[in-house]
Amino acid sequence: MISQQTIQQILGRLDIIDTIGGFVKLKKRGSNFLGLCPFHNEKTPSFTVSPSKELYKCFGCGRSGNSISFIMEHEKYSYVEALKWLANKYGVEIEETFQTDEQKQTQLAADSLFIINAFAQQFFSTQLFETEEGQDIGLTYFKERGFREDIIKKFQLGYSPEQRDAFTKKAIANQYNTELLVKTGLVANRNDQLMDNYRGRIIFPIHNHSGKVLGFGARIIKSNDKAPKYINTPENEIYVKSKLLYGSYFARQAIDKADECLLVEGYTDVVSLHQAGIENVVASGGTSLTPDQLRLIRKYSNNLTIIYDGDSAGVKAALRGLDLALEEGLNVKLVLIPDKEDPDSYVNKVGAGSFTSFIQQNKKDFILFQLEVALKDAGNDTVKKSEVINRMAETISKINKVEDFTKQQDYIKQCSEILKIEESGLHALVNKFIRDKITVQERKKPFEDAKQLEENAKQAEETGYDDATFNLLFKDDLQEREVARILLEYGKNRWDDERIVAEYIFDEMVDETLIDNADVLRLIRIFREELQKNPSDINRNYFVYHSDTKLSTLAVSLLNFPFEESEHWKKEFSQSTGYQKSLFTQSYEDFIKTIAKENESELMAFLKMGEDKSNEGVESAVTYLKLRKIKRMLLENQLDLEKPHTEEEFNMLHQTHEHLKQMEMALTKKMGAVILK
Repeated sequence: MISQQTIQQILGRLDIIDTIGGFVKLKKRGSNFLGLCPFHNEKTPSFTVSPSKELYKCFGCGRSGNSISFIMEHEKYSYVEALKWLANKYGVEIEETFQTDEQKQTQLAADSLFIINAFAQQFFSTQLFETEEGQDIGLTYFKERGFREDIIKKFQLGYSPEQRDAFTKKAIANQYNTELLVKTGLVANRNDQLMDNYRGRIIFPIHNHSGKVLGFGARIIKSNDKAPKYINTPENEIYVKSKLLYGSYFARQAIDKADECLLVEGYTDVVSLHQAGIENVVASGGTSLTPDQLRLIRKYSNNLTIIYDGDSAGVKAALRGLDLALEEGLNVKLVLIPDKEDPDSYVNKVGAGSFTSFIQQNKKDFILFQLEVALKDAGNDTVKKSEVINRMAETISKINKVEDFTKQQDYIKQCSEILKIEESGLHALVNKFIRDKITVQERKKPFEDAKQLEENAKQAEETGYDDATFNLLFKDDLQEREVARILLEYGKNRWDDERIVAEYIFDEMVDETLIDNADVLRLIRIFREELQKNPSDINRNYFVYHSDTKLSTLAVSLLNFPFEESEHWKKEFSQSTGYQKSLFTQSYEDFIKTIAKENESELMAFLKMGEDKSNEGVESAVTYLKLRKIKRMLLENQLDLEKPHTEEEFNMLHQTHEHLKQMEMALTKKMGAVILK
């Protein structure tokens, strides 16, 4: 792990305009900077960067964040990888925290393998372009396949000479460890003799998402029935085939922009499509898709289009991994290339425009295609048809995300029509598979969790209201977020001679049930804990640049800057609380209800332009939370009053109601004094 001291050094040197300006052309607009969003295609700039707040926001696609999250999003890096990238950019030396001897050895081995692979990639490229053998054999082969030199250099393709130990000698001469050379797969040890493993082959380097070479695919050129067509790097500390997709480093931004990932089988398919300008494409390497590969795709897009050969082998390869893709929540389509072509040969045959049109016009729904293939295989065999029905029901049951419920129902309808069976019967079968899965999962649940679920269900049945009902009744967490925003923006400001604003808020919010939003509550708790332990370190940037991306994202969303305050606005409306007093001719609560019907987030941001930064604004936010708590208690008490009770119980509930109403009136009066003139 990177030490906190290093992280603080990085944060201290960050310049968001400099960082983002390396990827986006920014122009100054008022106090902010504007540019074309790198996350979606747009012609009118809507990507805004605030140097004062150290945040960015796109009003086209809604993406927002800070310098670190920008690098993570744009380059598809992890948090640690983004920090290392920034450390390198700003010349900060990385200091690692304590590691065990085993961890140190693993890290050392991984670093060494990366270094050897980088050396090997350079060696193979040099052999391809600068030696007579490489030019005559390797480069000629690539050019016969139609690859231009620029695309060959982009993918860092290379050539390994026929000489039995050309690379081995070069690597040993450069003092690389022989054990590690064997581990990379570049060198083979046969009868205690070290020799090159990829002799006479063209080389396809395989990159991770930060562009480092993880391993290689080596394809034979000459006809040799005994030799395998491809040799791939053996698994080691950095090369795990099930977690890799060839071309993902070059495709990641194109997939993000297109919001679609094209999946092919081979290395040359990827290279050819990139050369044709179709860059949102990766290759599985001809193996069944794995959960890790599917999660890597989902990191870029939820839309997956599989493009395979139209022969039977291609169809079977395409259908493998379908259920896993559905479980990952991917929208899967299938395109089969006609005339015994593959994507590489077909794009060269028809051209990029026709290829793209063919893909768009021939996408098949994956589930319905699977059903079509299965029914064709089953023919008139009743037993096989029954198996098809069961298989389809199980497949449809994998669509298990709440937001995909309608999609699942639509598949049940379509498949029952194709299978010529009752829709209700297929529906029941799908539900059976879902229940079976839930049963298996619940057996794994701890006893306490099961007990809590039972208690929740019991309470819901008694009241007639379930959790979802209460979530709808109290969905508005606007003011909770406002309190959290005040903490981030003004928490360290003075409240009075004895306390800062944060301490006042915590004194007033002893009851944590005032906050329903779990993420906001977590932020407030962390602020409270850090204020006690490290008061000098706690500030808005502590959360904006927090290593927990969920917490960081929340902080960024609270501190967004959708509008820029004009000089006229400052002059006319931002004096003290004048703008609030002149605009509010109704109660704050009624006003919130009114704007909630419109674009709530933008209008609230509009109100924040000249935000009352005095203690009145802080007090009103806390008071509103208390009022909402009272309203909740009144509703719950009212629900209780509607049930049968003894006279004594009824009187007690009635007294509670009166007491709560008095509290509500007092808080409303207090809010009126704060908000209204």
